Amino acid sequence: MLSYNSKCVKHRLLYIPIAFLFLLSFVDCAKKGTPSGGKKDSIPPVLVKSVPENFSTNFSENEIRIYFDEYIKLKDLQKNLIISPPLKYAPEITPLSTAKYVKIKILDTLIANTTYSINFGQSIVDNNEENPFEYFKYVFSTGSYIDSLKLSGVVKDALLLKPEIPTTVMLYEVNETFKDSVIFSEKPMYITTTKDSTSTFELTNLKEGNYLLIALKEKNNDYTFQSVNDKIAFANEVVSLPTDTTYQLNLFKETPNYKIARPKHESKNHILFGFEGDAKELSLKLLSTVPEGFTSKTYRDSKTDTIHYWFKPQIETDSLLFVAKNYDTVDTLNVRMRNLFKDTLTISPINSGVLLPKDTLKLKANTPLSEINTEKIKIIDKDSVAITATAQINKRFNTAEIIFPKTEEQSYNIKLLPGAISDFFETENDTLSYGVRTKAFSDYGTLTFTLNNVNEKALIVQLVDSKFKLITEKPLPENNTAYFDYIDPGIYYVRVVFDENENGIWDTGNFLKRLQPERIVYYPSQLEILANWSLNEIFTLD
Repeated sequence: MLSYNSKCVKHRLLYIPIAFLFLLSFVDCAKKGTPSGGKKDSIPPVLVKSVPENFSTNFSENEIRIYFDEYIKLKDLQKNLIISPPLKYAPEITPLSTAKYVKIKILDTLIANTTYSINFGQSIVDNNEENPFEYFKYVFSTGSYIDSLKLSGVVKDALLLKPEIPTTVMLYEVNETFKDSVIFSEKPMYITTTKDSTSTFELTNLKEGNYLLIALKEKNNDYTFQSVNDKIAFANEVVSLPTDTTYQLNLFKETPNYKIARPKHESKNHILFGFEGDAKELSLKLLSTVPEGFTSKTYRDSKTDTIHYWFKPQIETDSLLFVAKNYDTVDTLNVRMRNLFKDTLTISPINSGVLLPKDTLKLKANTPLSEINTEKIKIIDKDSVAITATAQINKRFNTAEIIFPKTEEQSYNIKLLPGAISDFFETENDTLSYGVRTKAFSDYGTLTFTLNNVNEKALIVQLVDSKFKLITEKPLPENNTAYFDYIDPGIYYVRVVFDENENGIWDTGNFLKRLQPERIVYYPSQLEILANWSLNEIFTLD
């Protein structure tokens, strides 16, 4: 039989592991970690009240307060805020940090008997998780009632598969003082934007009347049309409200009106004439007195709207006077001459590297080209076989074009011996050498594209890449089947141009002339072109 003391010892020994486990529980609790924090807040702020109330009439206040049930902040306000009709002086909207309300202080004089709407888009968000209170619109009227008419539609892009978003849609009131030029200088009566990838729009709280409906994809976001930078779309007819019509607007970039810039003396014998718009008939005539034997040559820049004017011999004068004539427009231009260095002939390839069998090797020069001597152009392939070439000068863009037969999976060395090319100043090239090659035909794909239900006289079939850059185009032949070869593997789209004026190109629109752009229809599916693969597609036009 155990004694009392031995029992006590035994009980105390039993407490040791229990105490040890108890201590471990404290150690585990002391470990570092990230608390879960509970379920993430996904509920947007809740509107409590507005002072004055939303949709108030006979509005005469200069301050509005909008209260919420939690702390909110304004995110990207300037990108989201739309006030219609626009105010000359933007209101002060606070707070800039966080609060449970938004305060709008009106700094402009409001128009009598007019319904105003202040649309916050998605700029009101809660302070913690930035859940948006979406498309909240505060509406009030300075008259006795709220205008309630609506107008809806969709915005397309005349040239692209989808328009850039968002796009601004606007209404100008057409009354006895209305002029088309108002879109260049004044803000519209009503404004909204396309909301999402569907590019649909809805103008609300409109009053009865007649309106010009336009859409702008702007660069400056000032609600006025700047033809140099902006795309525009317009409805052909005046919109009369109320209406049940749903409108489709087609965005396009106008060709700017012709304008010639101030010329620049670029080098000793070289003057640049920049221009905008259609300058197909632009000609330059020097009025200043010139020395005996004076001669000049011009060509167009292949990348920019610029005419290069070259002359010889050198003229010792402070300025030269030119007349520039384009169609019926005549400008007198003064060029301030400077003491500059003379250019020396430099030649470089435009498209060396990989060429297609049907390609031409093109060379550009920094001075005007005069002659090209094919006897001094030597071409050999990788098997050291000499290839006969022909050559020509493209006087419009000042390029040398070397044409020779090419086969697949071949490489070529093109050597220009001294004197192969000479320029306007009778300077000849030094020895130049370029390497080009061709790939196997099996590295490319082909596309046969057939159109059904063709009723138009002139159609153009265009192949564009995934970024809608034009790769190649062909007039639709009589058999209604366009064939494209030597296509690099990748993703492409096909679009059909309805060439209404039969000039062989796609023509854009013009707002003041009320010309819509020529119609373009996209084949509904993107095409994946594979190497060594022939794709056949049939498209039935509506």
